[in-house]
Parts: sequence; structure tokens; C-alpha cells
Amino acid sequence: MIYILTGAIRSGKTTALLHWSKNRSNVDGVLCPDDANGKRYFLKLKNKIIFKLEAEAETEAIVAIGDFKFLRSAFNEANDYLILEASKTERQYLIIDEIGKLELKNEGLHVSTKALISQIRSNDNKHLILVVRAYLLDAVLEHYGITECSILTTEDLKNLF
Repeated sequence: MIYILTGAIRSGKTTALLHWSKNRSNVDGVLCPDDANGKRYFLKLKNKIIFKLEAEAETEAIVAIGDFKFLRSAFNEANDYLILEASKTERQYLIIDEIGKLELKNEGLHVSTKALISQIRSNDNKHLILVVRAYLLDAVLEHYGITECSILTTEDLKNLF
């Protein structure tokens, strides 16, 4: 089953997923919270490993969207991690935070998102949770050809087993 957690910008989607997944052994994936300085980073849920997402210098290989400059290497690491974790049978839920403008341009987390949507469609025992801003929901559904999914809000997470 594909679940799409949606809501407005800065409405607590990532924080809700952190709380929901905290004591679960059957959840993995990557979340994209902000640090104390407001900089985004990737968090590998299962092992709590963090790695930098935002570029600090123009000399680094970057992917730019709006005012944000992200490390291309961070997306490569996140994509590789997600695809590897999806191959492990013990994970029931896999989270990708978040699918946005970069992915709609086939960048960012597009590679893993596309691969995992295909895998999850044919596996009733695994679930994919995609985080999508509300204003991009229709575009993401169309871009990835998602016709069957369950749309969630942060409140709905409490009832997700």
C-alpha cells in the first residue's frame, strides 16, 4: 500500500513521522528534519545516522531549487539507502521525506521513489509512506502514475498500524 502524508509547508509532517516511528522496529527510510540552525539534513530512521543535505559552499556539487542548495551526494546516498532497505524483507514501512519540486524534475529522491513505487505496488506486505506538500499532491500523483493510495494527515498517522 502506498500512503501519502500531506499537509501545508511546516505543518509538522516530519515531526509526526519521527514520533510515529520512534518505537517501531518495522519502519525505516529517510526523514528530512531541520537542525537547530534551520538547516535541513537527512536522517536514516533505523540506525539514526544523519548526514548533511544543504550545501554550504558554491564549490560543492549541488542541486538548486529556489533559494535552497542541496548536496547532490546527499541525494545519491539517500537514494542508495532507500533502495537497499526496500530489499530487506523485515521492513514493513518505508518512508521517503519528501517528494517535491526536485522529484517532479526527476532529481532529488526521484530514483528511489520511482523504484519503490513499482516494488510496493506488487507487495501486499510492504508499505511506502511518501511525504508530499499539499499543493504538490496532484502533480506528484500524476508524475508517478499513482492511482491507488491512501492520503493521510498527521492526525491519521495515529491510526496507522
